[in-house]
Amino acid sequence: MEKSIYVTQSSMPDFEEYVSEIRQIWDSHILTNMGKLHNELEQKLRKYLSVKGIMLYTNGHMALEAALQVMGFPAGGEVITTPFTFASTTHAIVRSGLRPVFCDIKEDDLTMDPDQIERLITEHTVAIVPVHVYGNVCNVREIERIAKKHNLKVIYDAAHAFGEQYEGRGVGSFGDASIFSFHATKVFNTIEGGAVTFHDPELKNRLYEIKNFGLSKEGFPETVGGNAKMNEFQAAMGICNLRHVEEEIAKRKNVVEHYRAFLEDIDGLTLVRPQDGVKTNYAYLPVLIDEKKAGITRDELCNRLNAHNIYPRKYFYPLTSSFPCYKDKVRETNTPVASWATERILALPLYADLDSDSVDAICSIILASIPSKKVYLYEPESLFI
Repeated sequence: MEKSIYVTQSSMPDFEEYVSEIRQIWDSHILTNMGKLHNELEQKLRKYLSVKGIMLYTNGHMALEAALQVMGFPAGGEVITTPFTFASTTHAIVRSGLRPVFCDIKEDDLTMDPDQIERLITEHTVAIVPVHVYGNVCNVREIERIAKKHNLKVIYDAAHAFGEQYEGRGVGSFGDASIFSFHATKVFNTIEGGAVTFHDPELKNRLYEIKNFGLSKEGFPETVGGNAKMNEFQAAMGICNLRHVEEEIAKRKNVVEHYRAFLEDIDGLTLVRPQDGVKTNYAYLPVLIDEKKAGITRDELCNRLNAHNIYPRKYFYPLTSSFPCYKDKVRETNTPVASWATERILALPLYADLDSDSVDAICSIILASIPSKKVYLYEPESLFI
């Protein structure tokens, strides 16, 4: 490929649309501290996500730290979570003075396996932090049952699940809280950004204080807080992008369907499918590569694509439980499915403006790399370097 194709590309509004939105900032000179645009976006997102409460943050990581800290967990408390996630999930738990305990995942959708949770619960367990992976929603009903039985809090990492619904209900309404990331690479972005959604009104003031130096509405420190406020330029980008998010998701759906037309039912390739009952956002297209059946490893296929300036992502690799910074610092648990998945997963390029010719080229290289599927769909003379 002459042009480079990356795993994602940020969605952006028309330049003039964004300029029009930020023009008022020059009139008000209010750049941050919960300005007009911040408050407008917060209300629009509360409606769009179908949640009772929402608090915006400068990024999704700080949103997760805030959601953990606002619960008042004792230092050293254990949090059951998944190692098959981005570093932020585990880091936020540790930075909040808590200890991650890693639970295995399900083979079909790669979300936390609820059948493995109860064996990990001890007298020190205070919460469960599951992750909605690639837009696949965790078994929220079973996790809720377990949490109530053992009096545990549930905070969902919903960074991959913006705008999704499960059984007609906004995904951010499950658990005691959910966090969203509005990073530039996500389906919906505010350049950087994030949010905590919640239904207990008592959390609102405490979440506000944590992101604003611990200051109460009266301006006095009521708690130890930090600085995680979303600024007006971020909010303006969010307001613009929210206008077009349904169109963006529809475009992503078309790209995914184009991929599936070529890669579905190929021996050795498993495309992680959307779930029944979930209104998906088509955030990612993860593929599991079985070396024995495909005749090529994940890493070999990734390198083959890289040689053509195509850059998928080993997402998630490696497991967070294997990070050097956690060596000898976390309780050892057995997560064979997560270990299996992290060695085989590859997220293919996916974004709203990815054109069909590029998808054809990517699929051609993948299929031509499988010994039993020497199928050439696009530029056969240049498939191998």
